[in-house]
Amino acid sequence: MMRADLYPSDRSSRRREALIGASTQSQDLLTSAATQSSWLLGWFTWYARRYLRRHFHSLRISRSGSPPGFCDQPLVIYSNHASWWDPLVCLVLKMHRFPERRAFTPMDAAALERYGILRRVGFFPVEQRSVRGTVQFLRTAAAILRSPQNILAITPQSRFADVRERPVRFEGGLGLLATRVDNAVFLPFAAEYVFWEERLPEILVRFGDAMLVENKTASDTSSGEWTKLFETKMQENQDALAAEVQRRDPDDFQIVVRGGAGQGGIYDWWRSLNASFRGEVFEKEHGHK
Repeated sequence: MMRADLYPSDRSSRRREALIGASTQSQDLLTSAATQSSWLLGWFTWYARRYLRRHFHSLRISRSGSPPGFCDQPLVIYSNHASWWDPLVCLVLKMHRFPERRAFTPMDAAALERYGILRRVGFFPVEQRSVRGTVQFLRTAAAILRSPQNILAITPQSRFADVRERPVRFEGGLGLLATRVDNAVFLPFAAEYVFWEERLPEILVRFGDAMLVENKTASDTSSGEWTKLFETKMQENQDALAAEVQRRDPDDFQIVVRGGAGQGGIYDWWRSLNASFRGEVFEKEHGHK
């Protein structure tokens, strides 16, 4: 005997309920997002910058990939997901590169339920791997992108992935979004966490080639084609960043945050004392980068 919950009519009804629920919830989410707390965001940014300085030697942005202003279009920044540190890095870079804009980013609904305060700094919940979650994301994202002052930041890999993983593969959400926007700039962003010459690692990032997606171009391209195109753009950006990382030329990058250096503790105290005896200026750095 066929179970009642497997009848096509019942499945269709549940799908309609999911779509209606997602529509209502996306409006509630956008209303909530509009109540971003500027002072709380400022405090989070200050804390993130301080935390990065404590754990890294520097945060540097590639000069070859610095993005233009895009002052009159909403912006979708899609990034690789290399590390737990990614949100803190993006928070600091948002204030550095786009201080006048408001940024929003989706987060697993169950996780955001535990950290509700993050709603006040631009995070909005999305149910994972469900029809309701997909519709919820698309409708909320489209509403966010109606304002030219907004940024939507997403990690389309939807998982932690090694920066050397090839080919780059995305979930379908970014491609679906491209078919539904009226006018937005899609900008790839890549980050690596590497050791150069100091005890603490470097954070090296790069913006790739931006693409303006308009309604007339979006309607002529399928979501799968958009996904492939964005994957290619990201892979090209990651390859370009990897080449600069391997060159180890500090002139390729602009320093955004300068963090700790040297060994610390008694060892650096002894080095400082010796430098003062010799009449030299003590430099904590082991190298010149």
